[in-house]
Amino acid sequence: MGTLELQPPPTTRLAKLEDPVNEDDLSPIEEVRLTVNNDDDPTLPVWTFRMWFLGLLSCSLLSFLNQFFAYRTEPLVITQITVQVATLPIGRFMAEALPEAKFRIPGLGSRLFSLNPGPFNMKEHVLISIFANAGSAFGSGSAYGVSIVNIIKAFYGRSISFFAGWLLIVTTQVLGYGWAGLLRKYVVEPAHIWWPATLVQVSLFRALHERDERRMSRAKFFLIVLICSFSWYAVPGYLFTTLRNISWVCWAFSNSVTAQQIGSGLQGLGLGALTLDWTVVASFLFSPLISPFFAIANVLAGYILIIVVIPIAYWGFNLYSADRFPILSSDLFTAQGQRYNITAIVNHKFELDIPKYEEQGRIHISTFFALAYGFGFAAIASTLTHVAFFYGREIYKRYRASHKGKADIHTKLMRKYKDIPSWWFHLLLVVSLAVSLALCIFLNEQVQMPWWGLLFASALAFGFTLPVSIITATTNQTPGLNIITEYIMGIIYPGRPIANVCFKTYGYISMGQAVSFLSDFKLGHYMKIPPRSMFLVQFIGTILAGTINIAVAWWLLNSVTDICQKDLLPPDSPWTCPSDRVFFDASVIWGLAGPRRIFGTLGNYGDMNWFFLGGAIGPIIVWLLHKAFPKQSWIPLINLPVLFGATGMMPPATPLNFNAWVVAGTIFNFFIFRYRKQWWQRYNYVLSAALDAGAAFMAVLLYFSLGMENKSITWWGTNGEHCELAACPTATGVVADGCPVN
Repeated sequence: MGTLELQPPPTTRLAKLEDPVNEDDLSPIEEVRLTVNNDDDPTLPVWTFRMWFLGLLSCSLLSFLNQFFAYRTEPLVITQITVQVATLPIGRFMAEALPEAKFRIPGLGSRLFSLNPGPFNMKEHVLISIFANAGSAFGSGSAYGVSIVNIIKAFYGRSISFFAGWLLIVTTQVLGYGWAGLLRKYVVEPAHIWWPATLVQVSLFRALHERDERRMSRAKFFLIVLICSFSWYAVPGYLFTTLRNISWVCWAFSNSVTAQQIGSGLQGLGLGALTLDWTVVASFLFSPLISPFFAIANVLAGYILIIVVIPIAYWGFNLYSADRFPILSSDLFTAQGQRYNITAIVNHKFELDIPKYEEQGRIHISTFFALAYGFGFAAIASTLTHVAFFYGREIYKRYRASHKGKADIHTKLMRKYKDIPSWWFHLLLVVSLAVSLALCIFLNEQVQMPWWGLLFASALAFGFTLPVSIITATTNQTPGLNIITEYIMGIIYPGRPIANVCFKTYGYISMGQAVSFLSDFKLGHYMKIPPRSMFLVQFIGTILAGTINIAVAWWLLNSVTDICQKDLLPPDSPWTCPSDRVFFDASVIWGLAGPRRIFGTLGNYGDMNWFFLGGAIGPIIVWLLHKAFPKQSWIPLINLPVLFGATGMMPPATPLNFNAWVVAGTIFNFFIFRYRKQWWQRYNYVLSAALDAGAAFMAVLLYFSLGMENKSITWWGTNGEHCELAACPTATGVVADGCPVN
């Protein structure tokens, strides 16, 4: 694809593009007809030096930055949109600067190649973006399996080899690709299976490649905002870190535990808390500028729900002896409100030491953490019934249409390219499964999971991939398997924390990677990217990203003193690992102790299981109300899966993250979108990408230039949030230094 001599004359190519399209061949989905081009130029070069250079570079940078930030208190995720915007001016510069001379590569016949085969085109741009994002399931930014390595080394204080960690990460990332490729004909080619999220990418690609002759081009705007974001982050990131978390209520009531529990943005309800740090705004929930306002409104409704429920449960009902624990915490406690000594109940086999467990007593969690799990149970159950009742008939019709309906214009245009042989996917599935089995059998002392657990997790993920893909492709909702997988493994194989998280990762992430793989293939389908190019870019990108993820993790885990140990770190240290803390707690709850000792007959929180029933019934009630009052258009807008799942990132996300995210999203995606739509259409995504990139680059620069040399500034503005009492209980018990004992 790197040669130009086989291209037809320009007049022939233009004639092909201007051929009229039969209306019967158009997509049956209106959104697709309005967004996606109905033509293609198969002569555009795809396998270019520019694509490989920028693809490998952006994949490496994204993997490094996202893994680097994953350990920080505010883990900024650099998204695919940043790559889309940032690589465009670089690609165009390379098209202007690289030599156009053609040459032959020995061993590849007489074909001519060039470093610069013409203008930087949209197909190259699409492949670069997919390359960069290949290793990120569910937009997480880094490989999920890295968290297993983190909790083994940083939280349990045990060892795992680099090789075992690398195999674990790569196999969990690649395993789902094998069966996903075999499902393409069901969820990629059919016109009725349309993947609405991909249309955002299509729209942005088209907008970026339109001719731009205005005085303030998108590239110039991106550069200006990038410089401003880069420069400003030095203030909240180093000089005046209190600007990250401005909780003025704590300043006004410096001696009141209750006031600080209400006002703290990190450890309380976040009343009035705000931030001047973009990394806080975009942490956990990603950039609010790329979320449509209806999604922001649903998240806000769910956030308000839990913020109202928590104080009622804490102060009103003292649910589960709530006042013995901090109001907002994901830590594990004893019955007296002290931190639970997890390492004391782990024996030399890395399993639960039952006598030591009985000596310390049952594990207790904050009422907030218990309710967060309850809402998570409700979200899972409500997703299934909501989709079944509101979209079941539509999904069934579309699934049948995928077999009986004729091909639309996009599928017909894609038939010009060589398809991927099925044996590629068969081979990938067999090899990845064989390597995973070898890991479980020969390195079992490090990963704990038995071989049958791997097969069970793979079967579970494979069984859910098709229905979850159809749900995602038609409703834009992706049910997660994380709680289901850890619950199942905790029941059948308790007492082994690493086995539980490995089972969860193989079951949950292999399905997530499969869905992400299929979504990218649909994007390539709409953008007319050769399928074999898509496959190779995704596979190579996933291996590269996973390798860089584990390398960065290994480096930080062995170089940052007391990383992830927030009680041992200085107050202003950013290396608190909030996501891994929750992952560790989940390994204790579901794996080490097991569900029966937390949510079962041997635990304190069995009532939370009723949330499964409530979540399942809720959408049915809404559906019945909709049928009974069809003229009330607001009733079907009640989306309980979104409401229950809106705070699924709490913990580790805090009220401060939600406050800032909702405010920024409302400003840009409601007010500016409504009253300055042309500006929004032209610059909104560019602004998001530049803010992300600028803050990320300055954070890395600060770490390498000052952090590694332990050079810091100490004054009132760098002493944290100033809400120390928010971590205290209101009854007896001591969980932090400085807490009053009542």
